[in-house]
Amino acid sequence: MSRLLTASDAIAAHARVEPRRIATRDSKRALTFAQWDSRASRLANGLLALGLAKGDRVALLAYNCVEWMEFYVGLARAGLVAVPLNFRLLGPEIAYILSHSEAKAIIVQDSLRDRVDPIRADVELAADCFIHFDGPAADGWNSYEGLIDTAPPSPPAVSVKPEDMSALMYTSGTTGRPKGAVRLHEGNALLALATAVEFGFSRNDVGLLVMPMCHANSLYFAMTFIYVGATVVVEDRPSFDPEALLATLAREKVTFTSLVPTHYIMMLGLPEGVKAKYDVGAVDKLLISSAPARKETKLAILDHFENSRLFELYGSTEHGWVTILRPEEQIEKLGSVGREWVGSGAIRILDPDGNEVPDGQVGELYSRTSYVFDGYWKNPEKTAEAFRGDWCTVGDMARRDEDGYIHLVDRKSNMIISGGENIYPSEVEGVLGAFPKIKDVAVIGIPHEKWGETVLAVVVLHEGQQSTEAEILDWCKDRMAGYKRPRSIVFLADADMPRTATGKILHRTLRDQLTASGKAR
Repeated sequence: MSRLLTASDAIAAHARVEPRRIATRDSKRALTFAQWDSRASRLANGLLALGLAKGDRVALLAYNCVEWMEFYVGLARAGLVAVPLNFRLLGPEIAYILSHSEAKAIIVQDSLRDRVDPIRADVELAADCFIHFDGPAADGWNSYEGLIDTAPPSPPAVSVKPEDMSALMYTSGTTGRPKGAVRLHEGNALLALATAVEFGFSRNDVGLLVMPMCHANSLYFAMTFIYVGATVVVEDRPSFDPEALLATLAREKVTFTSLVPTHYIMMLGLPEGVKAKYDVGAVDKLLISSAPARKETKLAILDHFENSRLFELYGSTEHGWVTILRPEEQIEKLGSVGREWVGSGAIRILDPDGNEVPDGQVGELYSRTSYVFDGYWKNPEKTAEAFRGDWCTVGDMARRDEDGYIHLVDRKSNMIISGGENIYPSEVEGVLGAFPKIKDVAVIGIPHEKWGETVLAVVVLHEGQQSTEAEILDWCKDRMAGYKRPRSIVFLADADMPRTATGKILHRTLRDQLTASGKAR
């Protein structure tokens, strides 16, 4: 019986055909397809030998590195489910995801062990299933390399089917807790093949992964490169360095990378003499996504990368890619996220009753794709909210113009995008609401030239209480990841907080009022 190839099957095929060709690398090491295939089998066997079984969840906490590539393929080979963790998360946030996903093991880069050690007693993992890499031996931790070195290189006898779960991707939730989006092997394969068709990727490409590899963006492009047999270069610096990125593009003769507007702004803002040192002539495809981009930014990209075409995608962890704005449309349709593409199936924009709205009117965007997610883990209520039959939504409001191009109007119930990171106000509000002096709080995003948006918290204090911006910001430091923390605080009287008739805070109205008054700084 025929079946769709998984990422594991694809790597095994490339290893048979071109075993000695470089398949993936970071700044520390490179793997041929044969080496990648062997290490994936060893990792799969090593994890199974610890007592894990098909369907068990395994988390990974690491900065960008080649180990992510081994992780995704090795787990697929063992029938295990990847639970990628954002390296910016703090201990309590990590503990929640480990508990909610019922993870049985965690693999941690040594420099991030201090996030996990304090919460070990709060999560139910077997002792041997705390695994670390990229550092010396550590008490209470199993060695990743030791696990691989002692395991056999032959594939384990595990049958993995297209409809099996591949990954559990946690996205911040509008109700304050992250939701686990279930991704299947079949969906990953179909999305990868559709991406290859639209972008024209082949084995001759060299793809550079800059976005965090715990994010859907890097996962989806990694899968695409795996299927077509392209070389995958992983930018493994813990923080973004614009000149280092130019150096990587030149040294590795990269043909494609995906960046957010902030990355491009930082890179193109380097002195002309610095930029001139690096030959980026091999780059022939670029993606800009995750936040709106100005015309000046797009023109500067095209001016510097003379041989490249610029693409823009709209999608989500749940949907996969939904629309594409092609190179010839970048300036003419500025502000649009494009039209449906070969993989997206169809798009509908609906009113609250499920009726399609006329072109030009705003409604909720739904799409129907062959690679949509399979619902939220242990959350049937939110899963039901995401679907109308076969049509899926993540709550984005949009309009379609007369030419069929989609324009986003609001993002996921006031979601904030700062430097490419999704931040949900309700999650930050939940943390700030625990500050003893705060009676009520609303979190909004305000424009920022470099980061796109930054987080501003508007707080109402309990009667008789006094506080300062510095006190609240300092209180936040140990309670949420840095990218989620407010950068500024505005104090309002309770009567001045805009609300609906039922008492719900009107975030958009609040943002408009603060902007007009000059308080949104």
